[in-house]
Amino acid sequence: MTHRTATAPGGHARHLLKLARTLIAGVAVAGALTAEAANRAAPKPDWSLTDMPDQTGRIVLVTGGTSGMGYEDALALSRAGAEVIIAARNAERGQQTIERIREQVPEARVQFEAVDLANLASVRSLAERLQERLPRLDVLINNAAIMAPPERGTSADGHELQLATNYLGPFALTALLMPLLLESDDARVVSLSSIAAGRGQLDFADLQAEQRYNPYATYAQSKLAVLMWAMELQRHSDASGWGIRSIAAHPGVAVTELVERGPGLDSEFAANWAKDRDNYHSAAQGALPTLYAATAPDAIGGAYYGPTGEEEKRGPLGFARVPDAAANQADATRLWQLSERLTGVRYP
Repeated sequence: MTHRTATAPGGHARHLLKLARTLIAGVAVAGALTAEAANRAAPKPDWSLTDMPDQTGRIVLVTGGTSGMGYEDALALSRAGAEVIIAARNAERGQQTIERIREQVPEARVQFEAVDLANLASVRSLAERLQERLPRLDVLINNAAIMAPPERGTSADGHELQLATNYLGPFALTALLMPLLLESDDARVVSLSSIAAGRGQLDFADLQAEQRYNPYATYAQSKLAVLMWAMELQRHSDASGWGIRSIAAHPGVAVTELVERGPGLDSEFAANWAKDRDNYHSAAQGALPTLYAATAPDAIGGAYYGPTGEEEKRGPLGFARVPDAAANQADATRLWQLSERLTGVRYP
């Protein structure tokens, strides 16, 4: 399957196609979380990279693509023929990642762009650079994250570091890239949540954990925010006729560098995590829900994909459980409005 490039903006055929997709997406999201819809539209449980459609002609941006699941996303999409842009903080690691991918996919069209998601000026700079040189953006994968640093940190803009990196940065980046996404005939925004979101709670009275900082509760809150925003973004897309599929995914428990860079390998969390390490997904396995959301024709806007095994830590691909807190429409609306104020960006 080869995706055609977008026609000229405002073209009649393109307009009709986007309207049709919007109507279909609206119907799909309305029932995506019901058991009946899940039975009809659930992904093939053994979906794998061999099922991925040809991505030739598609332009994809992956944040945090120099390691872990982001790297696996970039590698798989490069193999499938997409033009891949890896956005991360470390330019040296970025170049090393490009070399690793090209060793395996010599014809890969892969590039690196520097961005610090915890710095809104850096986020704006990346968006401006991409708007200057890209004709459109077909897929944005909001993958980058940090997890549970022992001490409360703050971003360049004064926000709590996990909230800034995991949620506010992606929220702003997606808004700033909307003009490019709207030029795509099949735009998708895939945002990475976590099974930790099920333990999360939005504390609007202390959203920045200034009064009390618990590393794991703050991480869970940031990932709950991602999930709520992903679903709210689909509602905005449906209401405004954007034709964008906003899809959430989580990897279960995958072996990545999150623990090393967060709590640390000498922490109690790491010790408990290491006991069951052999039972966790690899980074490549953990990337499958994201890759399904990013490429599968049947992926549903507004849905949440992940492993369906015990506690969703691993297992066959399917619909992930949406925590009750994530389905709170009033909180989602409040979070969206607050996020626009905190980041200084607005969606169309």
